[in-house]
Amino acid sequence: MAIDPRDAALRGAEAARGIGREFRDFLFKNNVLSLALAVVIGAAVGKVVSAAVEHLIMPFVNVITPKDVPWRTWAPGFGEVRFGVGAVLASLLDFLIIAAVVFAATKAFLRAARPAPTKTCPACREGIHPEATRCRFCGSEQPGAPAAG
Repeated sequence: MAIDPRDAALRGAEAARGIGREFRDFLFKNNVLSLALAVVIGAAVGKVVSAAVEHLIMPFVNVITPKDVPWRTWAPGFGEVRFGVGAVLASLLDFLIIAAVVFAATKAFLRAARPAPTKTCPACREGIHPEATRCRFCGSEQPGAPAAG
């Protein structure tokens, strides 16, 4: 029994379309595209933060830190073993500065949302929506609310 090449090609194209559909569904249902965009945007923001720290903040830090003592290269040790304490301290200082810049930028861009307006239920003293006709906690009717018909 001979296999028709056109039939095999059609089955292969059908399988490829099915895999393509599955892949598309995977991308959209599992938010993979959102994650990829977040990674790209995060990398771009990281470059901006690093540039701001290096060119705007570190000049001030360099004025404050001692010039005559090479603290960034300080490496005490025993014999041939050296501990890069200065490099660790320099990295810690860089981290703290970058964290402060990210915190300040986040606070500037993300304002705190106003709390939803509420009123207090006279029966149970819980906060409820101002237009509520019944309290969701105790079920009592609210003053000024239209009567339930």
